[in-house]
Amino acid sequence: MDSQRLIRISKYLSKHLRHTPHKLGLTLAPGGWVEVAALLSACRHHQFPITPAELDEVVAQNDKQRFSFDPSRTRIRANQGHSVDVDLQLTSLEPPPTLYHGTGHKSVESILEQGLSRMNRQHVHLSADVETALKVGARHGKPVILEVNTGQMHRDGHLFFRSDNGVWLVDQVPPVYLKVLERDPG
Repeated sequence: MDSQRLIRISKYLSKHLRHTPHKLGLTLAPGGWVEVAALLSACRHHQFPITPAELDEVVAQNDKQRFSFDPSRTRIRANQGHSVDVDLQLTSLEPPPTLYHGTGHKSVESILEQGLSRMNRQHVHLSADVETALKVGARHGKPVILEVNTGQMHRDGHLFFRSDNGVWLVDQVPPVYLKVLERDPG
């Protein structure tokens, strides 16, 4: 499959598995799962046919590993980033002492005053490495990397989860746990 088709399918699946499953007539089961057969049928019905081979390739090749199959490969889900209410059935974990969040420079002052909130998503997304956070921040203009004192947050009772693709999730990050990483990203 060519890269443009891969991107189109990935965006289509992200939209419907994270934000608007109802528009395809789908309901996310606990864990965010949907039957592969139901998804492919719904896509076909809505004039966006996806073959099983294309679905396999999107799951395997997506640069952010946004999607996962269950062990039986009969169900699929978006790993994180949902705006619809769904229990992803993730178990809380102790995070590394420090995680990172990338944002655009225009948001930094507000974030340092108010902290990170999940906005229209279920969780705040944190990265295990600066490079990933930098890529995320670059989507919002000139990137700024925030260092999050997740070790202290965890000791203070905040719950952390890690999605199947390695993104760390938390309900919020109060400003006391944030600092701007003093590093020239480029």
